[in-house]
Amino acid sequence: MQIADFELERFFARYEFAVRHLLCASDVEGWSMADLLALADEETRHLWEGLTLGYTEAPGHPLLRAEIASLYETLAADDVLTFSGAEEAIFTAANVLLRPGDHAIVTWPAYQSLHEVARATGADVTLHELHASEGWAIDVDRLRASVTPRTRLIVVNAPHNPTGMLPDAATWTAVSDIAADAGAVLFADEVYRFLERDAGARLTAGADLGAHGVSLGVMSKSFSMAGLRIGWLASRDRAFLDACARFKDYLTICSSAPSEILALTALRARDRVLGRARDIVDGNLALVDALFERQAAHLRWVRPAGGPIGFPELVADVPIETFAQNLLEAEGVLLAPGPLFGHPGNHFRLGFGRLGMAEGLERLEAYVERTLG
Repeated sequence: MQIADFELERFFARYEFAVRHLLCASDVEGWSMADLLALADEETRHLWEGLTLGYTEAPGHPLLRAEIASLYETLAADDVLTFSGAEEAIFTAANVLLRPGDHAIVTWPAYQSLHEVARATGADVTLHELHASEGWAIDVDRLRASVTPRTRLIVVNAPHNPTGMLPDAATWTAVSDIAADAGAVLFADEVYRFLERDAGARLTAGADLGAHGVSLGVMSKSFSMAGLRIGWLASRDRAFLDACARFKDYLTICSSAPSEILALTALRARDRVLGRARDIVDGNLALVDALFERQAAHLRWVRPAGGPIGFPELVADVPIETFAQNLLEAEGVLLAPGPLFGHPGNHFRLGFGRLGMAEGLERLEAYVERTLG
């Protein structure tokens, strides 16, 4: 298998743990073990205290799969298959669903594996480009026109990384209908589900739309526990999940036993877990809003409708890659330039899910004022 380098991940491998102010993280500040274990109910506490470090059930712990299924309206535990993070789930799904000559449509800009793994299977990939001038919205007519008789997969990430876009309900229904009419799978990357600015705008989960829908979830983003490396696919198409399980036998086989019990603990206390995440994100977003209001001549964005990320634009006669590198060297502040997503222009990903963000924003603003006037 030949596959292009994952530009964003190579970028993070170089800088993520070496900078003072990480302003482009895509997750929410992680939980401490002590704080998470304090949330355990009696059953999960006993499971944790009696845990042995042997192999686990390949599909995932039955209690964990049942708890994940409860996040959806129409699913049971057997409609869930766990993975080592979302990345393994993406890799598995693309390889199960696509063959050389097949066609996939992927909303873009995007997390690179959503389109690059599909290309590596030999499938043709059409990028459904989102535009800031259109509020990063999905163009339903253009999406429908992109469908061919070979279309097997339509990928939508919502809330969206890197823009924070969230389709309205009518658009989401139209996208689902387009996939169903084409006989294609709608792969809904929902890793930021539950972090919508307006809870009333939360979309029906992909897996709840019908047998053609697949939901991707993970503990890393909305649930603030990236270190657990627990992700999942949810679908009412059990033949698809069975094929994914067989493919996974060549990858991690099964999940980490401690991670499964910790994920179960977190999901059973999800109101508190998600409430903490929303408090952090909302507090930081208020700081970003104030900064962008003050620096409107230099920084602008379509305000994200969900998630802890956005895709602002630097309004200056300076390439964003140059600006970001100089900012890093001068202030120790890291932004993720849009070209890491293959995106032209002067956009960059800004993450506002981590604690201690205020100082990084202050340094960013000081640098903007010092260099852009």
